[in-house]
Amino acid sequence: MADAKGFMTTPRLERPRRPVEERVRDWDEVYVPGALLPIVTRQADRCMDCGIPFCHDACPLGNLIPEWNDLVSRDDWRAAADRLHATNNFPEFTGRLCPAPCEAGCVLAINQPAVTIKNVEVAIADRVWELGLAPPRPPDRLSGRTVAVIGSGPTGLAAAQQLTRAGHTVVVYERDDRLGGLMRYGIPAFKMEKRHLERRLEQMRAEGTKFRASTAVGRDVGAAELRARHDALVIATGATAWRELPVPGRELAGIHQAMEYLPLANRVCEGDLASSPMSAAGKHVVIVGGGDTGADCLGTAVREGAASVTQLDIYAQPDAERDEDAEPWPTYPKVYRLSPAHEEARDLRSAPAATADARLFAASTLRFTGDADGRVRSLHLVEVDAARRPVPGTGRTLPADLVLLALGFSGPGREDGLIDQLGLRTDPRGTLVRDAGFATGVPGVFAAGDAARGQSLIVWAIAEGRAVAAAVDRGLTGSSQLPAPIGPYDRPMAV
Repeated sequence: MADAKGFMTTPRLERPRRPVEERVRDWDEVYVPGALLPIVTRQADRCMDCGIPFCHDACPLGNLIPEWNDLVSRDDWRAAADRLHATNNFPEFTGRLCPAPCEAGCVLAINQPAVTIKNVEVAIADRVWELGLAPPRPPDRLSGRTVAVIGSGPTGLAAAQQLTRAGHTVVVYERDDRLGGLMRYGIPAFKMEKRHLERRLEQMRAEGTKFRASTAVGRDVGAAELRARHDALVIATGATAWRELPVPGRELAGIHQAMEYLPLANRVCEGDLASSPMSAAGKHVVIVGGGDTGADCLGTAVREGAASVTQLDIYAQPDAERDEDAEPWPTYPKVYRLSPAHEEARDLRSAPAATADARLFAASTLRFTGDADGRVRSLHLVEVDAARRPVPGTGRTLPADLVLLALGFSGPGREDGLIDQLGLRTDPRGTLVRDAGFATGVPGVFAAGDAARGQSLIVWAIAEGRAVAAAVDRGLTGSSQLPAPIGPYDRPMAV
């Protein structure tokens, strides 16, 4: 604990964002470059080095947060990097993409603003690369065992890196033409520039991990054939089966799933396309779904030059402060949060129909109507109560030339044939069934990440990857020194 009074003398100060008018004209990350370092050591001083640090339990990775806060406060970046990487393979991803349940579990948050844990984490992660503190760590010797990992999202990459470092020969199969899963094509560049992903992939290649892009297991290569070629197989395909909105007019042109829309914008940033065929430019856009994916669509539509863009959230607008009775500390509370995308839409007045930033809360879609050419032109909605029942007399209509459905995911997709070819079982939620050792019941086949857990946070995805790697290593060698931060049945802290 570098400053015993830091939490009393230093107010919370967050990473500054670039001006809205500037950042919506590009796809760069929204934060002021380099602005974090001058403030982060003082912010790390606010950590109280609690006797029982609940931030550990709030984070499934078990990040050693008080330790690296103390080291950052002393400007010991090398030691801070070691402690951060002791529990997290990819802190530059989580420091940008995680909603920080660790901060909700910060003991200081009982009666004060929490320590800026996420900002300290990303500062360490960025300094790691600036100072050359992330060299490849190839194994001293090979085990002679081979493992196939299907999926190159955070779960697959974490599992692959852990198993490679343990001495196994690992091949990662990815059906898209580039690696990274949703981090590549689902997350907009203004949230995480892809150079962070490329840098980590180069480290993994140097360690010995092999990658096979543009290879859909089940279609381009048979799942049973792949299983026969390797000693173990890890399924980390994510939850890609999107949820539908079964209302009248859904068949109209111009209504798309969020994960049909976002990858095209990312391909424009990659240089594959001059412009997106689903571009929001000049269109009235309505996003159905109040989560992070919807916010990603919002920020993308604003940058593409939408005439208007409104986001519908079926839940009521949450309060600004935690409800201590319903969601007591240290659980992650549902409170009103203003993401960079919502800040942009608010300041630019992109959603004239909205009551708060770009969002209409407690709003449920009734139907869509279109023109003579079969294209969507309007969305009809109604306000709902806490039980999602329509409130009489609250119906209204929004202009809609482009509708984006951001309703979440129900489990892994089956279109490639992987699940059926291996004879894997799924539960009523659509996720893969596995036992306490991450095994699916098919000899040598393991399942991890959103494909088995269901849609979750990136920290849970990485924790799953690390844990399944330990299970696979144990299955191949009889024991394992790899850490297993969570079990397959662990869940976030809740009331």
